[in-house]
Amino acid sequence: MERSFDQRVWLMVSRIPSGQLATYGQIADLIGAYGCARQVGWALRRLSLPSNVPWHRVVNAQGRISMSLSREGSDWIQREMLLAEGVPVDEEGRLPLKERLWRPDAMSGS
Repeated sequence: MERSFDQRVWLMVSRIPSGQLATYGQIADLIGAYGCARQVGWALRRLSLPSNVPWHRVVNAQGRISMSLSREGSDWIQREMLLAEGVPVDEEGRLPLKERLWRPDAMSGS
């Protein structure tokens, strides 16, 4: 049975280890949906919170939390969840993306 786009996003995001980050575009590429970063964001927004999917580990290509009033506070929840995992986040939502970027190909079986 073929999985929906949302299910493919959620499965891939579920593989991101604690303390590491991925970008929306990276997740899109990994599921074969090149150029669909925005759709990845919408798929993550459709998750019911709280969720077992570590949606908070996905950030924008600039290495920032995407802050928006339309997120209804989930941007601040994301910041707190990342801090709890030991990922430093500054007041503007900037993250150490280069140091924390998830590289699934570089890890055995991940």
